[in-house]
Amino acid sequence: MKNRLKVLRAERDWSQADLAERLKVSRQSVNAIETGKYDPSLPLAFRIADLFEMPIEEIFQRD
Repeated sequence: MKNRLKVLRAERDWSQADLAERLKVSRQSVNAIETGKYDPSLPLAFRIADLFEMPIEEIFQRD
């Protein structure tokens, strides 16, 4: 699944660790999502969408 997480994080000048802390996940999880190695669970996808105040569909797209 493609995502805009890295771009959205960079726009806010957050490190992966900053984002991980806000989402209550590990930095490795953020890295894996950003690189497409891991698709987030639905609850985590909703937390990400809520954090960025965007619909999930604007952050995550099907390949």
